[in-house]
Amino acid sequence: MTRVAVLSPSFAAPGAYPSVHEQALERLRALGLEPVEFPTTRQVGASPEDRARDITAAFADGSIAAVLASVGGNDQITVTRHLDAEVIRANPKPFLGYSDNTNLLNLLWQLGVPGFYGGSTQVQIGPGPYVEDYHLISFLAALRGAGEIEVTLPADSEDHGPDWDDPRALTEFGHRTPCDPLEWFGPPRIVEGRTWGGCLEVLAQLGIAGRFPGVGKLQGGILLLEASERLTPTDVVTDIVRALGEGGILGAVDGVMLARTPTTSLDTDATLSRREQIDIVADTVRRYNPDAVMCAGVPFGHTRPQWILPYGGRVRLDGVDKRVVADYAFSGFMQA
Repeated sequence: MTRVAVLSPSFAAPGAYPSVHEQALERLRALGLEPVEFPTTRQVGASPEDRARDITAAFADGSIAAVLASVGGNDQITVTRHLDAEVIRANPKPFLGYSDNTNLLNLLWQLGVPGFYGGSTQVQIGPGPYVEDYHLISFLAALRGAGEIEVTLPADSEDHGPDWDDPRALTEFGHRTPCDPLEWFGPPRIVEGRTWGGCLEVLAQLGIAGRFPGVGKLQGGILLLEASERLTPTDVVTDIVRALGEGGILGAVDGVMLARTPTTSLDTDATLSRREQIDIVADTVRRYNPDAVMCAGVPFGHTRPQWILPYGGRVRLDGVDKRVVADYAFSGFMQA
């Protein structure tokens, strides 16, 4: 069986909610994968140094083919400075994660190591009655380094499932509504480039910490943007995207992808307007780069089922035929 590391670079959800984690491990084995845990995979409250040590060890282990994040969290920005970047650069292998894992993906991007936005085991693999085919297509493509695949839409989508403390989390999906069609903005042209970006709330932290790649390295790329389950208010999203414009990032890229945004959360009774967020992001992108092609509604973020996208690999936005095509081949990833 192919050995894959299952790590908790942020929150150790496997230790807090072990039943969902155990079901995720069973499903990985059913796919012909042998999950390998590290000391902090289930250790809630592990130090940044210890989590970084496990990440470095997983990359250094030649028997491990890929590294999977169990879930996101909110403090991974404190972890990445403790990583051994040279060990990771010398032992490249695919990393799958999203949300707070934007921190690690951003570092891997700058090291030229293949990354994929999405695929946390505690969210997409463990919960519910089965692993959905829609997610599985891109999950296996990321692990295998497959070639080009067109990104399609699922019939319906949920913002979240039952709480992981609830036994129903193992057997039921959450409340689902039909997926809205993809929306396209900007000129009707075809753009293709290497992806960068991630969770908006994390990008704000990375920008303040001075950890973005140089704007010149983003030239002609595709910017991935998605908002978390925190239901960040639209005016805050506006502030972040506008800052990306002022920093030259919106002007540098050829395309922007905005993920389907969750509008409800387990953590609050508040709701969010998806329409409002799409419109404000599209208006901001247009202001800073009227030639950019923007596609909104691709479910690569915090909704489920989720489509995993290359991070540092190539994506094509076809604003003529309204198609999104992602290239999962490892050879297509940028070199540092």
